Amino acid sequence: MKLSNVLRLFTSILILSFGTSAIADTLSDTQARGHVRCGVSQGLPGFSNPDADGNWVGIDVDVCRAVAAAIFGKGGDEKVEYFPVSAKERFTKLTAGEYDILSRNTTWTLSRDAKIGLTFNGVNFYDGQGFMVPKALGVTSALELDGASVCVNTGTTTELNLADYFRANGMSYEPVVFEKADEVIAAYDSGRCDVHTTDKSGLAAQRTKLAQPDEHMVLGETISKEPLGPVTREGDEPWSDIVFWVLNALITWDELGLAGGDAVKTIVGDTSQTPEVKRILGVEGDTGGHLGLEKDWAYWALFEVGNYGEMYERHVGANTPLALARAGSPNAGWKDGGLLYAPPIR
Repeated sequence: MKLSNVLRLFTSILILSFGTSAIADTLSDTQARGHVRCGVSQGLPGFSNPDADGNWVGIDVDVCRAVAAAIFGKGGDEKVEYFPVSAKERFTKLTAGEYDILSRNTTWTLSRDAKIGLTFNGVNFYDGQGFMVPKALGVTSALELDGASVCVNTGTTTELNLADYFRANGMSYEPVVFEKADEVIAAYDSGRCDVHTTDKSGLAAQRTKLAQPDEHMVLGETISKEPLGPVTREGDEPWSDIVFWVLNALITWDELGLAGGDAVKTIVGDTSQTPEVKRILGVEGDTGGHLGLEKDWAYWALFEVGNYGEMYERHVGANTPLALARAGSPNAGWKDGGLLYAPPIR
């Protein structure tokens, strides 16, 4: 082999090695920085949205809070920096390293997983795309929308599903596209389009922003599968493992019917608890060691954020403005006929 080729090969190996090291040490970088960097939406109630005091709240926000608590312990859930990002730019900014978790109502698809260089770390909300229309339009089915103008967020699976649905049903439509979700809902509310389409949870959230919410309805059809969950960079282990297992600790605790928050203090001191419970809380074994964390990583995530069910009811449940009943939905636990199922923590 020529010397020049050897040098080129050696240089390539060095570049790949340094690049991999830079990505793979996200946990150490986060610990040194003192906070988790989390990409969120630009404002979607129930998922990631600033409250009246400017604090970020929602299901997606809680995932980042739980990861931070698992890393930093007591009070760690507050050690998060939030980066509001558009649907169009969310993946580019993640892969560029501007934040380390994208927790932004993002659908898990093959092309995103295999082509863009992303790792999906489980599902924190099972959803499907639907349509919202003014009641005055007199429409009762999506199959009556031939020729309608449709407001949609560009750079999303929503835009692609919309095209597929209308083509499959031999209908035409006029897309009215915007980069920001708030631009979409503002255009719909002002009458610039006949229909607004996105995930049904998003429609429930955006409906609360309308001037006259009761004058609008979500049609019955669900036209897609939208498994939503947190995303990290491909090849970013053990960081991706941490995000995955923190989410599944919240789900497992819900499966066990155990409360989070202050109740965890009582549970951890109960010597009659099962080996599984003791293992999750770090009383027995050292699951944290496999993740580069302390033994009590899951304890602090559950103490600061609560279990999955508590998180769900707090932000999108039946007693919230979104009023999304968990019972009978795919977001119920597997024991209750839903799809949520966590791998064993052992």
